Amino acid sequence: MPWMTLASAVVGALIATASAALLDRTRWHRDKDERLITARRALYSEYLACLSQARNAFRSLARTDGLDPTERENAARDSFAPCYGVRYQMAVTAAPEVFAASEYVFRRLRDVRDLAAVGTRADDEAYARGRAEYETALSQLVDAMRLGLGADRTPV
Repeated sequence: MPWMTLASAVVGALIATASAALLDRTRWHRDKDERLITARRALYSEYLACLSQARNAFRSLARTDGLDPTERENAARDSFAPCYGVRYQMAVTAAPEVFAASEYVFRRLRDVRDLAAVGTRADDEAYARGRAEYETALSQLVDAMRLGLGADRTPV
């Protein structure tokens, strides 16, 4: 019977080791997922802030008279330049659906930039249409971000 005691001890040790390994693996996956969500949340916030700053600069340009055309174009391009770096970060880090939406909103805001750069006024129909397309794309991006981050899920 001493071998039964030894076998029971070995089986118990194997069960304890396997359950500890499974628990560690589960914890590791959960921590990895949380780190990814945290990184994406920070990146998404940075991207939205960058877009917002550029959008506000374009609105200001579209309401400002008397700027030299070259000065206006440079101001528009300089205001949009920071968005490129964050755009590339989105390409690497964002969920595919969010990246697709971010590209679309980026292109719509670039269209608004181009309108502001050539002196299109804020009350011009083309500018209003460009701004509306951007706002619609931005709303879709925010929805994709919220969905990807699980912000719309009910807690369990």
